[in-house]
Amino acid sequence: MTSHHRRNVTSTSNPLRLAVVGAGPAGLGLALLAAQRLPRSQVSVFDARATDQDVSLDPRTLALSLGSVQLLQRVGAWPRAAAQPITEVHVSQAPPGGLDAAVTIRADDEAVPMLGAVLRYGALTARLQQAFLDRCAAEPARLSLRLGTPVSALKQAADEVEVDAGIAERFDLAVVAEGGVFAEQARKALAHDYGQVAWVGETALDGGTPGLAVERFTVNGPLALLPLPTGASGSTPAVRRAALVWCVPAADDPVAPLDDAQRMALLNSLLPAVAGRVVHLGALKRFALGLNAERTLVHGRTVRIGNAAQTLHPVAGQGLNLGLRDAYALVDALRDAPPFAPALRRIEWSRAPDRWTTIAATDFLARSFTWRWPGLSLLRGGALAALDAVAPAKSRLARQMMFGWR
Repeated sequence: MTSHHRRNVTSTSNPLRLAVVGAGPAGLGLALLAAQRLPRSQVSVFDARATDQDVSLDPRTLALSLGSVQLLQRVGAWPRAAAQPITEVHVSQAPPGGLDAAVTIRADDEAVPMLGAVLRYGALTARLQQAFLDRCAAEPARLSLRLGTPVSALKQAADEVEVDAGIAERFDLAVVAEGGVFAEQARKALAHDYGQVAWVGETALDGGTPGLAVERFTVNGPLALLPLPTGASGSTPAVRRAALVWCVPAADDPVAPLDDAQRMALLNSLLPAVAGRVVHLGALKRFALGLNAERTLVHGRTVRIGNAAQTLHPVAGQGLNLGLRDAYALVDALRDAPPFAPALRRIEWSRAPDRWTTIAATDFLARSFTWRWPGLSLLRGGALAALDAVAPAKSRLARQMMFGWR
């Protein structure tokens, strides 16, 4: 009997027992992938939130890459009607002190229907939760969603992990997908406070292009506008809605002392003409920004994905996208398990290039806005101009944005 045949026999007699801690987009995305691609697995999802909590009301905004959209479509959990496709990305350097240069990436140039999409956290989580509940109803013996059940501890055992959620249970593998924001997290192996904050909210824009995402490098930090679905909040066809992520220094915050009218005036002075003009600014919330990452995804029989593995600066918008790629790679590695040790080594190895390149690139960009070197803004603008002029390099960047570093 070959080792491959023995592994199949073991897999048939002992299906994978998988615990997922966290019923956010990364955790539910993983659970749906496991339910679909590991048909004999037993999947239990734990989350502290109440069973009657309406997750659809969460107003936070998510920017998803095309690869993430395709993954969610594959598991039947893409809320298409609630999402705004991103068809164009405009990245530019703002004067003064630098070259007013830009790089523009268009979906049409890459022969794809969209570069990504923007939607509410609540809309996505509600759709994922309902899709998994439907799977649980169809296969209650192997799938379960345990809301109102916080996990207090994970304890490594011989070839198992013990999940303490009021009652201790043994699983073959536990995946931690509970993230949270930087300010609320315990510090991981790699941690750095950027001394920056992000002001996050919603704007209305007069003019501009539907489906346009804008990132503007300013002297204080990156400023991003992400297109939101139209037709809500009484908006007229000429007015577009966009999510705002405005990063500035924490110690010398230029936004905090301003009223709404002053903030709108400052925004309009910073944004490129292609973005349109800000005509309304909703309430803004302030979040501290930093890097908080584990050196390794795997510890014994526990795997961390998404913000539980790495919390990044929003400059590249890759947080959830990285988590969903973690989830896909993990499920793919588990298709041949047991034995689990080779599968877990494979997930660590396969995710390293994408994970560490994204962490390093995001960290470099975030730190660069705290440097006050002469000519740095000019150098950044020159790099953007050169990238826009070299079509193959721009296309490669577009593919990395859509599908990660391969």
